[in-house]
Amino acid sequence: MTAKPRLPTPWLANVQRRQTPSLRLFCLPYAGGSTVVFHKWHKYVSSDVEIYPVQLPGHGMRLREVAFTSMDALVESTLNGLLPFFFDCPFALFGHSMGALLAFELGRLLRARHNLEPEKLIVSGRRAPQLADNESPVYKLPENEFILQLHRLNGTPHEILSNREMLELVLPILRADFEVVQTYTYRAGEKLSCPIKAFGGLREETVSESDLMLWADHTIGAFSLSMIRGDHFFIHQSQQEFMAVVANDLSETVAMLRKRRSQKGNGVVGY
Repeated sequence: MTAKPRLPTPWLANVQRRQTPSLRLFCLPYAGGSTVVFHKWHKYVSSDVEIYPVQLPGHGMRLREVAFTSMDALVESTLNGLLPFFFDCPFALFGHSMGALLAFELGRLLRARHNLEPEKLIVSGRRAPQLADNESPVYKLPENEFILQLHRLNGTPHEILSNREMLELVLPILRADFEVVQTYTYRAGEKLSCPIKAFGGLREETVSESDLMLWADHTIGAFSLSMIRGDHFFIHQSQQEFMAVVANDLSETVAMLRKRRSQKGNGVVGY
């Protein structure tokens, strides 16, 4: 059995390791987010699932580092930083908003470079990648207008938006993240084999249910969609409801992994 890669690494924080994990979920945050977004998730999932919150450069404890402004560069660096952790345990990828695009491209690059795929891709709060982002470039707005946009999105705490010192810290990070998303270019490629699960908010203004359904185009496996109460940040507003669905999905994935191992042990080939 392959030994577990050692922690810590700057790419991971708030990891609650399990004694005998069956599945590892890498969690990629939304614009401006850090591993704090996921710090309670281990309480919602079964004891055989490990939550691995991913810490991006320029965020959280890596605040002194320069945040990326290009999706291609961010995906490349994320793959290199996390690569040792993909080999010793089956894994799934989760991402919300910007993190959904990052998770998708990370999954594609893993397959292209290392012939590895996640057991499941979970995407949340983001339209399918082939849909163009027609909004004007938010990251280019003057500061006052940029802050108004942050208020409208309702994802940055009021305590930060009303604190000048805090704003000076977070505005460059948020601008960089918005640039990552708004300069992203989708390139058609081979479909993933793993199932894709999508989530959306019932009061979301910019991502429709039909936008989310188009994630189905990116897998030859199963696809399902769940709509959760709340706006773009339903993962916080309805966390218990949301995490109940996530936990159930992950338990189904673990059950599938056990069935596959059992079939292999009995000489039966199964997917």
